[in-house]
Amino acid sequence: MEPKGSSSISSDRKTNKTTLASSAHARPNRKSTASSAMVMKPNGKSAVSSAILMKPNASTAPSSAHGDQVMFFRDVSLGPTEADLRFRLIHLWEARNPSTKTLIGQEMILIDEEGTVIQGFVPAGRVGLYELEPGSVYNLRNFFGSRNKAQYRVTDHSATVTFAWNSDLSILDNPPVLIHEDRFRFHSYEEFQANCDRKVDLYDYVGHMKLVNGQTITEHMVLDEVDIAERRHLCVHVQTHDGPVMKLYLWDKAASDFCEKFKSYGSSPRVLLVTTVNPKHLGGTLALTSMVSSRVFMDNDVQPSRDYLGWLSSNSDLANKINAEVVTKPETATLEELFAYIKQETAKVAWFECTATIDDVLRGSAWYYISCGGCNSKAVKGPSSLICNNKKCGKSDVTGVAQYLTRISVYDKSEQAVFVILGDAGKELTGKHASELVASYFEANEGVEADHCVPVPQALLDTIGHTYRFIVKVSDYNLSRKTQTITVTKILPPAAPQPIAASEEHAVPSTSDDILKTGGDRVRQASESLESAEAKRCKSG
Repeated sequence: MEPKGSSSISSDRKTNKTTLASSAHARPNRKSTASSAMVMKPNGKSAVSSAILMKPNASTAPSSAHGDQVMFFRDVSLGPTEADLRFRLIHLWEARNPSTKTLIGQEMILIDEEGTVIQGFVPAGRVGLYELEPGSVYNLRNFFGSRNKAQYRVTDHSATVTFAWNSDLSILDNPPVLIHEDRFRFHSYEEFQANCDRKVDLYDYVGHMKLVNGQTITEHMVLDEVDIAERRHLCVHVQTHDGPVMKLYLWDKAASDFCEKFKSYGSSPRVLLVTTVNPKHLGGTLALTSMVSSRVFMDNDVQPSRDYLGWLSSNSDLANKINAEVVTKPETATLEELFAYIKQETAKVAWFECTATIDDVLRGSAWYYISCGGCNSKAVKGPSSLICNNKKCGKSDVTGVAQYLTRISVYDKSEQAVFVILGDAGKELTGKHASELVASYFEANEGVEADHCVPVPQALLDTIGHTYRFIVKVSDYNLSRKTQTITVTKILPPAAPQPIAASEEHAVPSTSDDILKTGGDRVRQASESLESAEAKRCKSG
């Protein structure tokens, strides 16, 4: 039967969320032949993206009540069912026990000719019995209608199609009707915020990218895939239209898919669409995290991303209204609350604002390090000159520049801690660059060898007893319990609030440990002695 080509928009459960379905005639290359229509929300604003939903005429579509006995997903109920389902397999993934990693089964997203989406499930004992290929159209005879899961739902349907002992699956190379290729359920920032931490439904996100792992996107940006693979995740700052900027964390396969798609474009893509994301509060602010079911699309991959790219091209001034370096204001925390956050099982890398008084400047190791003048990574001694330790920089002859690497003990009314001040954050404390203080010392002590370790300057010692607002980063090293030292990325006077720029976090290596793990023996040994002293001084771990 030939469906009518009228375009319509579907909203499930009578909510404000936008449900978009992409349709295409079933052809071997599975390319879309579709148009688009702008979705308008009840408040009159345009929804997240334009979309297509080509639905068959309900009066001519096959039904369980008519001749060919094909059941629509809307008729699926709980319990064993002897009937045929005709659908396209949108996506499938493995479901595993989060603790033991034991395979539970295969989960799927299925769509029928009406555009209704339902979750499918193949139990572990039947995995491998069926040839399942995303994008293909199938006929399934006999199944069991299971109750849809209560947490992390990927469809609105109350039931799940479970493959049973008597299920028979066959592929339809030439399906008699049009079946949509995909279906998206987009949420806005406000809707994600309202459903934050509820662990119920997983909705889709589309918007444009501002930063990738803290770096502003350039025309031919190169991703550090080795670092991303080691950390198993990356962070993208994203924005929908002119709304708030938020962080989107992509984990494991979603992170690797992001890298592959990003590289596949000749110039850096701008639009990002990620399915089934989980809204959470991380560091006190809204963030989205990918799940095992998540898929990643960019610029021209699917119709909604193409629609958004068209909007972005026509509204670049509006989209760039918020500076790409702006990061959401970190949550205020006491030192006690900071350590409590680090101990949480679900804790992620985050930034906090802590007001604390400097008790002492620790003198067990050098208060500075020598960096590459080009990228600020640690420079090490080569056979005849300094060499940058950053493989991406690759400079074999660099000009060394002194940068702050200063450990201070601090306290507030609740706890004590050891902070390490990096780079420009030190200038905010003393009013001078580390290179100025080092140069002044050698000018005043002409007979000292060039490799002499400069003692802690008076400008740092004068800060003892003063109270400051510290912007600190809880790093992967803190979360893995490798160090209790907290990295300071910015220092503010108590009564002078200001915005925080993401670029300051990357003006030097992102944490003190990134310097220490690449440095020479003297710095590393001093670090170890400080860790020992720190354990005695600091009551929290």
